[in-house]
Amino acid sequence: MGSALDRRPWLITLAAALAALAVIALAFRTGADQVEQWRLAARWTARVGFPIFIVAYIASSLYRLWPHPGSRALLKRRRWWGLGFAATHTIHLFALITFLRISGETRPLSVYLVAGFGYVLLYAMALTSTDAAQRALGRNWKRLHTLGIHWLWFIFFVSYFGRTMEPEKMAEGYIGTAVALAALGLRITARFGRKCASLPA
Repeated sequence: MGSALDRRPWLITLAAALAALAVIALAFRTGADQVEQWRLAARWTARVGFPIFIVAYIASSLYRLWPHPGSRALLKRRRWWGLGFAATHTIHLFALITFLRISGETRPLSVYLVAGFGYVLLYAMALTSTDAAQRALGRNWKRLHTLGIHWLWFIFFVSYFGRTMEPEKMAEGYIGTAVALAALGLRITARFGRKCASLPA
């Protein structure tokens, strides 16, 4: 499998997109009506995207703290994990917009603004996920990707933390919040702690 990913790392992105489509199919088999089907589709595609995002979020930190072939391989393919997240969250966006349209539900303006800017950053990062773009943007490339990935982290954190206040979603909320905080802690430790390795180009 490792050698296959070395030759075709885009399989990570493809697998992520297929996983998101699979849970939409499951939502359509599970939901009692169209509104419930799209509600589940939006919810489950977000759940698929979260662990993929976390992998992309912590890949460089893992290698800094514990340099070994496994963490190096993860870092080497970080771009494709990021693109996989972009793919799953594009599918999530479609499912969410469809749900809001057919259900008539709305969200506060602040949610649309924060999430909308998150998508702007997500697609900006996806479009600049090439060596050529990194060279062309210089230091601005790092600024963009640092802002983008932490903005997306913040959205996930707020979303999961909010669920800790809802009894029926409390367990999911605590798990998601703990994972998000652990990932942030890992990045902080890697950033300010002892550096064990130099990151590969």
